[in-house]
Amino acid sequence: MIASVVLLAILLISKYLRAFVANISVLLGMVIGFVIALALGIVDFAGVAQAAWFAPVRPFAFGAPRFDPAAIASLCLVMVVIMVKSLGMFLALGDLTGRPVDHERATSGLRTDGLGTIVGGIFNTFPHSSFSQNIGLVGITGVKSRWVVAVSGAILMSLGLLPKLSNLIASIPVVVLGGAGIAMFGMVATTGVKILAKVDYDSKNNLLIIAISLGVGVIPLVAPTFFAHMPA
Repeated sequence: MIASVVLLAILLISKYLRAFVANISVLLGMVIGFVIALALGIVDFAGVAQAAWFAPVRPFAFGAPRFDPAAIASLCLVMVVIMVKSLGMFLALGDLTGRPVDHERATSGLRTDGLGTIVGGIFNTFPHSSFSQNIGLVGITGVKSRWVVAVSGAILMSLGLLPKLSNLIASIPVVVLGGAGIAMFGMVATTGVKILAKVDYDSKNNLLIIAISLGVGVIPLVAPTFFAHMPA
């Protein structure tokens, strides 16, 4: 119910309001959902009280890096998969912003992903990659400014230094995020369909690329135990 209210609020604000208010439809929808969740008593503030107001991030907090050949090989494979995913998002973002992604821009984007993963490792986090939710956010809000992205990055880094505030953000229930996620993930899929509409389907090679991509992509859905046969 809450997820449905969030989604409906986003749609109504985006459709019937204008200018700045329409641009923050996703944020307003999540605020509405959070207030409802708060009234229903399903928001958990347990971690907020215990968290410190300020906590510096210490590089290599878990010790110096160790280089294990098997781990390196498997993570290189993971990064190749992430690069394919990121490339798809670069193309979608280029389509949404009216700035087609050429070879040079795609290369720069992948290098940035790699650099972000290295920085993330130094500061004790997971590997970083582009997130499709953000591409959906561009499509829904229409905000395409790189300045907005830079300010958002500064806010996220600040949250990393302010545990009490980051715990407050983390207390947003999954159902609230889910309502917004339906719209944002859907926007990414729609942009993908839009890009596919420009494909030359008279080419047999193009048909095979799309067919194999779709076929491999649905394996986990039609055969949930498929990966159980893989080595641990």
